[in-house]
Amino acid sequence: MPRESKDLAAPSEIAPTALSDVEQPPASGLNVALSRLPPGLPVALVALGLAAFLPALVQNTYIVSVAMQVEILMCLALGLNFVVGLCGMLDLGFAAFFAIGSYTTGLLSVDSHWPILATMPVAVVASLIGAVFIGTPTLRLRSDYLAVITLGFGEIIQNIVTNLNQTGGPEGISGIAPLSMAGLTITSTAGYFYVFLVLTVLFTWVSYRVRRSRLGRAWLAIREDEDTAHAMGIKVHRFKLYAYMAGSVYGSITGSLYGAAFIAIAPPSFGFSESLLVVMAVAMGGIGSIWGALLGAGVVIASPEMFRQFASARLLVFGFLLVLIMVLRPQGIWPETGLGVERRARSVARYVRGFARPESRRSGEKAP
Repeated sequence: MPRESKDLAAPSEIAPTALSDVEQPPASGLNVALSRLPPGLPVALVALGLAAFLPALVQNTYIVSVAMQVEILMCLALGLNFVVGLCGMLDLGFAAFFAIGSYTTGLLSVDSHWPILATMPVAVVASLIGAVFIGTPTLRLRSDYLAVITLGFGEIIQNIVTNLNQTGGPEGISGIAPLSMAGLTITSTAGYFYVFLVLTVLFTWVSYRVRRSRLGRAWLAIREDEDTAHAMGIKVHRFKLYAYMAGSVYGSITGSLYGAAFIAIAPPSFGFSESLLVVMAVAMGGIGSIWGALLGAGVVIASPEMFRQFASARLLVFGFLLVLIMVLRPQGIWPETGLGVERRARSVARYVRGFARPESRRSGEKAP
């Protein structure tokens, strides 16, 4: 018995020695640092740093104005991303909330002489009322039926502001007061460029936090399979209404600042073409991707301006570019799964680490 117990104990004595010889990967370093960063954050920080110095670098009002329009579409695309990207509903009338925010701010600013910041809460409440009014009876519909309803809602809002005398009719509203805060009145294009830059960063941060919250996970579950989400206890209709309301808040806030930036607003700025631009930005960037919505907005606005040298054919060239992108990248330019830059960086880090280990071993063997 003693001999057998000694033989049985032998493997357990050898095993720890064998395991200690296996080299374990380090617990810290570039791999761990990259894994802790939100996907796309390094690229976003570089883009933000370049955008912060854009007016000083280009010294061109036209380029700054185009960049401001990109930021406006970014804010709208982030709002629509709640509805289309996270919750999986097709909304073709998102410009309606954009119009509600702009006209609420314009009417209160011109007729009642309210400051812009004071009009924004009223604009948000008005857009929420509109979202609840149209969303409560219609969000039980799916796919094409919901798209038709939202398209009709957008056209109704545009027709209302076109035919009402209180909203200025086809001519719209002019003479909207500029944005004033902390004793500073913003009147320049560069000033509003920085206002929308701050708004874009704020909307991006909120979108990222919401996506990782319980609400965001519920929206993703509804997008993947509505029936399964309902079976798991998610109140589908309520959470779809939450997504619609969240998008309306983004649209109304952007619309309020849009009216202050351009001084005048008119119904053609809030038609179906504007809703289509927002949908294109979300779809081209990558449905459900926050960074994709931002990048898609840049492509949609900047590409026609880059092709302005083609004169009347620039829209044809732009359309060809859109078709090419959708063929080569059907999942979007920056899909929800990411560009894979982080994965490539981790693989390079592992390769460099593996290449350096044999050198350290040789130096250890030569040491006395």
